[in-house]
Amino acid sequence: MTDSPILLACPHCGTMNRVARERLGAAPNCGHCHQALFTGKPAVLTTSTFDKHVQRSELPLLVDFWATWCGPCLSMAPHFESAAKTLEPRFRLAKVDSDANPDLSARYGIRSIPTMILFAGGREVARQSGAVGSAQIVAWAEAKLSGT
Repeated sequence: MTDSPILLACPHCGTMNRVARERLGAAPNCGHCHQALFTGKPAVLTTSTFDKHVQRSELPLLVDFWATWCGPCLSMAPHFESAAKTLEPRFRLAKVDSDANPDLSARYGIRSIPTMILFAGGREVARQSGAVGSAQIVAWAEAKLSGT
């Protein structure tokens, strides 16, 4: 049912929030920490916060696996942030530092960075490696989600 509320993890405190679909674009706040559920910036996920966003949140999640030493990752970062402004609140965008979270990189078989993985319904639906611009990120995410 499209008018039923969805579960959404807060990018700040991780609390699960029920948000009516029609209110997603109305700048909803977390019921626990009262911060914005959508900030126009990618959430920073770690091993301890990752599964809540993938498994429990009902919003599609686009994750950028990156590293601080990676030149292409650093050049793509502003484009990924720009894509967050465009794709929210239809998607949640997040970043995972591969060096700080090697178990996540191993779990998802990250062989090169940057690598974007799109999750929907708790499962991986698409993946792309290599740096791309914001328009390509948006078009890729929308196309891959419509194909699920």
